[in-house]
Amino acid sequence: MLEPTRVIELFMTSPHIHEVKAGEVIFEVDTLGEVMYGVIEGEVEMRVKGHTVETIRHGDIFGEGALVQIPPVRASTAVAKTDCKLAAVDRTHFMFLVQETPLFALEVIRSLSTRLRHFKALV
Repeated sequence: MLEPTRVIELFMTSPHIHEVKAGEVIFEVDTLGEVMYGVIEGEVEMRVKGHTVETIRHGDIFGEGALVQIPPVRASTAVAKTDCKLAAVDRTHFMFLVQETPLFALEVIRSLSTRLRHFKALV
């Protein structure tokens, strides 16, 4: 498996690096998404119905549903918990990363699986 540092190195190839201040909304639920994000620095809260359901940290990803779901509607709201540095990856770059670095795809699946396990444990 790729280490979080290696995943972030792949995201650093994105030409779209965003600096977001604590408290800023990155995207909102029910909006159409065109990119996913890798957290280079900082923490991001994922909120559903006003409640924080998870915190995304350095080395992890979020917003990937926008690249794999049809339609690409956001299922949560992402808010910077701290000042953040984020790499935005659009569908074209995502497909490149998946094709050229298959372990990247495994890391995306790992991230999703970890979240699913977390939510299953709550039931």
